[in-house]
Amino acid sequence: MKPKTVDKIATTVIVFFALLIVGILLGLLGYILMRGLSHISLDFLFSPPQKIRAGGGVGPQLFNSIYLLVLTLIVTVPLGLGAGIFMAEYARPGKITSFIRLIVEVLSSFPSIVVGLFGLLLIVNYFDLGFSLVSGALALTVFNLPLMVRITEQAFRTVPKQQKEAGFALGLSKWKIVTSVLFPVALPTIITGTILSAGRVFGEAAALMFTAGMSSPRLDFGNWNPLSPTSPLNPFRPAETLAVHIWKVNSEGLAPDAAEIAAGASAVLVLTILIFNLAARFFGRYIYRKLTASKRMN
Repeated sequence: MKPKTVDKIATTVIVFFALLIVGILLGLLGYILMRGLSHISLDFLFSPPQKIRAGGGVGPQLFNSIYLLVLTLIVTVPLGLGAGIFMAEYARPGKITSFIRLIVEVLSSFPSIVVGLFGLLLIVNYFDLGFSLVSGALALTVFNLPLMVRITEQAFRTVPKQQKEAGFALGLSKWKIVTSVLFPVALPTIITGTILSAGRVFGEAAALMFTAGMSSPRLDFGNWNPLSPTSPLNPFRPAETLAVHIWKVNSEGLAPDAAEIAAGASAVLVLTILIFNLAARFFGRYIYRKLTASKRMN
């Protein structure tokens, strides 16, 4: 068979599978949005749910999901960046480094239900944090940290060695090279890893049922004291997220319009993830331009 013929066949197969993946994604998004968009309104987005009668919304659950995402990223991103930079730039090859990489790989393959049970036994019960946003954030940190570490390490390793060597030639310190030379180039990949971690936080339900809880206290959104039990900013209160709420509504079926609530909540969840992804990419490009511009000016 001629090389040109082989090339055309391979190109056709690759394009076919790429279009198939895009078609499946668009089909899933279209199906979820078509079923749920008609149920979304301002009242649905901001009102609390109703358990035994029709109506209600997902306001507290949506806020809990966003707040839990913020708490998780506050813990996961610094730890993931630090560990990834250490593995890429400071760790010497050897048995200890290989063992650390093995641990990271094992943690990344853990089922979320196992992480949830671990969080229940250790965080909720042993450390007596109870069902709370903090417990959920710590459990999701265990769940997402290996992904952040691997992506950060790979991002720094893909930076051309010539840039690092040029920094050493200019007399820059190791830390200065990491922060001013390598980090701006690796930033887009790191942001991609952060987006992937955020998507897992939004969509996670199994781990949060055992750590953050499956109910929320009645919140007073006029009370911003983080130590108050009814304050939405209290990180030590139980918090039912949007993904957990979707599962709970479908499994219990107490509300007469449970199917409509689940469809609307699913559409809100998908739209929230899309908006966050677009906003994170825009912010990442902005930071990348700022860092590279300042580096060129220096």
